Amino acid sequence: MAQRRTPVGDRVRYWFDSTLARGAPALVGWMALLCLAVVVPASAVLVWTDPDVPASPTHRLAQVWHLTGETLRLGGATGTPLQVMMSLLLALVTLLYVSTLVGLITTALTERLTALRRGRTTVLEHGHAVVLGWSEQVFTVVSELVAANANQQRTAVAVLADRDKTLMEEALSTKLGFTGRTRLICRSGPTTDPAVLALTSPATAGVVLVLPHDEPDSDAEVVKTLLALRAALAGAPTRPPVVAVVRDDRYHLAACLAAGSGGVVLESDTITARLIVQAARRPGLALVHQELLDFAGDEFYLVAEATLVGRPFGDALLSYPTSSVVGMMRGDVPLLNPSPETRIAPDDLLVVITRDDDTAVLEDCADLVEEAVVASGPSAPAQADRVLLLGWNRRAPLMIDQLRRRARPGSAVDVVADHGEATVRQVNEADADSGTDLSLTLHHGDVTRPETLRRLDVHSYDSVIVLGRDPVPGQSPDDPDNRTLVTLLLLRQLEEATGRELPVVTELIDDRNRVLAPISPGADVIISGKLIGLLLAQISQNQRLAAVFEELFSADGTGVRLRPATDYVLPDSETPFATVVAAARHRGECAIGYRSHHDVLKSPRYGVRINPPKTEQRRWAVEDEVIIIGTD
Repeated sequence: MAQRRTPVGDRVRYWFDSTLARGAPALVGWMALLCLAVVVPASAVLVWTDPDVPASPTHRLAQVWHLTGETLRLGGATGTPLQVMMSLLLALVTLLYVSTLVGLITTALTERLTALRRGRTTVLEHGHAVVLGWSEQVFTVVSELVAANANQQRTAVAVLADRDKTLMEEALSTKLGFTGRTRLICRSGPTTDPAVLALTSPATAGVVLVLPHDEPDSDAEVVKTLLALRAALAGAPTRPPVVAVVRDDRYHLAACLAAGSGGVVLESDTITARLIVQAARRPGLALVHQELLDFAGDEFYLVAEATLVGRPFGDALLSYPTSSVVGMMRGDVPLLNPSPETRIAPDDLLVVITRDDDTAVLEDCADLVEEAVVASGPSAPAQADRVLLLGWNRRAPLMIDQLRRRARPGSAVDVVADHGEATVRQVNEADADSGTDLSLTLHHGDVTRPETLRRLDVHSYDSVIVLGRDPVPGQSPDDPDNRTLVTLLLLRQLEEATGRELPVVTELIDDRNRVLAPISPGADVIISGKLIGLLLAQISQNQRLAAVFEELFSADGTGVRLRPATDYVLPDSETPFATVVAAARHRGECAIGYRSHHDVLKSPRYGVRINPPKTEQRRWAVEDEVIIIGTD
């Protein structure tokens, strides 16, 4: 069979491509031929149509050459061949020099822009905040730092992560929007390299925050980052305060040692588990914690008050009309909700909840108290709890431990999960340690299937906790929240079918999914990363508050509680908030706010009011709740 002949066009194209493959000389040659093919004919047309040019062919060709030389900057000299060649040589040298100079300048600018785009230049700031690492928490942390610095003249937040600088800037800009006077600076590189850490100038920073990334080895990475930070600060005259987060308590000691004596290390899983259990016992606490931790409302401050020295702590509770006193800081030891008879020492600092550090103004409010409406009866006795735990993740054993610590006789926890032998082993281990006050039962089933939930009498439980799976490498990071939303949708269907509201507490990873969650107004949503981010930002502004928050979120210590308003004032009575504060003082508690049943459906606070003025007059309904700092 005769071989098929290759088309001429394909052969010409192949030959052309082959010449280009020879490199720059071939490319320059083709560019020269292309230019001549256009310029020479165009110059000839101009010359032959110009009546002022002599008609002789010699003069016309000389004029064509002259125009071609001027156009291509090759020199336009005419005359003897030697003159033409020398003119052409000088023009080529000039062209080579100018082209090389332009190329060098372009290359230098390109390299500089590339370096800037990669985030490899050193930050020259003082007193700035440095954030090391990238996760969902970074948006909460940076936004809270921006809010905290809103009244400052010039501040900066430098973020260093092993990600593309442009992508980080776009993500922060999209999530945070306008940042006011605070400049956001992103630098790219591994946080475990001391040389890269130096790009953020940690020695001159006001605070350094270390965040865990979203991978399974995040805690080891945090420890290594803290060691790299120590190496980067070696020889520095001062060290900035360091605040870090680890997930697993097994890495807590190593992280503390790496952070140094002045560092603060938080255990995010433990704190999250405690907050979920607290919210399960009293729905609404998640909203209270968020109100206390963000900089948008009232937050914790340490205040020195010389006029109260020597007086009992109970007097301080009614000494601030627009601030709520919750304890004292004695040295480095927080005394939250001490006995009202505790005397205030000269070096004690009051722990107050107030709008800003200058709004704690002293003024006696004792005259506002109406003793006639103060409730005198005992609180309702605590009952046994029945908790339904739907789903399983690494924080579930910590939650069961928290439930066991506070279990009343007859309490029970039912777990529904389909995670196989690992879950069974963890549940059995928790059951072996649960003692006699807590009954623990494991049910096998997929919590995203309707038949699984229909087999359970969900309305018989005092609280329902919905957990998403742990993220799996290679799996979509949205998968845990997607499964949680499906489970919530099924629970919502059961609520609508029976007309009875379920006391649901759920944990979500992404804050954007909160608005998608199909839950009733009384349900609580814990955004674990956001709460830890808020806590990080608070401590970064005042490290002494770390001890306060550790006590506040401890398993057996003094914490935030919700109590029925009828424990403090008579039902349907109209009285100022100062009366509630006085009633709480009689019970050995510090009242810091309330949750209005009438406003429980109104977003975004859902009835939660933190630190109302002592003069605020309202009618207290039977369903209202008082927010206090106290113990169970």
